[in-house]
Amino acid sequence: MAGAVFPTPIRGNHSHVKLSTEGLSLYYGGFQALRNVTLDIPERAITSIIGPSGCGKSSLLRVFNRMNDLIVGARVEGSVELDGIPIYSNAVDVVDLRKRVGMVFQKPNPFPMSVFDNVAFGPRQHARKSRGQLEEIVESSLVHAALWDEVKDKLGQSALALSGGQQQRLCIARVLAVEPEVILMDEPCSALDPVSTLKIEDLMRRLVSEYAIVIVTHNMQQAARVSDMAAFLMMEEDRAGVLVEYGTTSQLFTNPKDRRTEDYITGRFG
Repeated sequence: MAGAVFPTPIRGNHSHVKLSTEGLSLYYGGFQALRNVTLDIPERAITSIIGPSGCGKSSLLRVFNRMNDLIVGARVEGSVELDGIPIYSNAVDVVDLRKRVGMVFQKPNPFPMSVFDNVAFGPRQHARKSRGQLEEIVESSLVHAALWDEVKDKLGQSALALSGGQQQRLCIARVLAVEPEVILMDEPCSALDPVSTLKIEDLMRRLVSEYAIVIVTHNMQQAARVSDMAAFLMMEEDRAGVLVEYGTTSQLFTNPKDRRTEDYITGRFG
């Protein structure tokens, strides 16, 4: 079936809602992972999703590019929209959706091929490109991922030979190469050392001028440093994840409206 046509993304407008959910519930078979989550994620901003382990943070992230479709028994109720288009509509091309909404995983996962071929992989899959076009895309993506200067003389070498931090930035470059509109990051720094972590955080702050970024993190200091908006999730007694509070990061961290948010941020639980 032909994919739905998404509107041209609005650049330079912080008030534009890029992703939204309304009454979102997620089930894995008979288990409810998320209950009645409603939030608007703005364009050109970093939104952090925080909360204790098991509260559905990563599950919520995977809702946004339908990665949960790959899990047998997973189903979604409620609305999830990208630029006002319901992404769970049968008219939506899931391959196109995942091009528009890219994912960076917790553990760097470069393909067992050269640095060049890792970045060129997506463009080759989505369209016929000449060698010259691919070279331009690879260089531009690596520059945007703050990795070009470190690997420009190693493009033919295996990506697996890079350091962990370099591999993660390579995975970000691989996402950028297909020209996404949203970048999802699932604890992208949890496997990295402090120096590599700071490089990824600096990279996020530079990329946000062009993309909506949504990051799941257990690191409260990281959420406070890099994000503009923050969503706090926690589990209810039946283990379903619920959205307790959502607002600007400064408000949520300095003047939370819900006592449970304050307790979590100050380390009283979680």
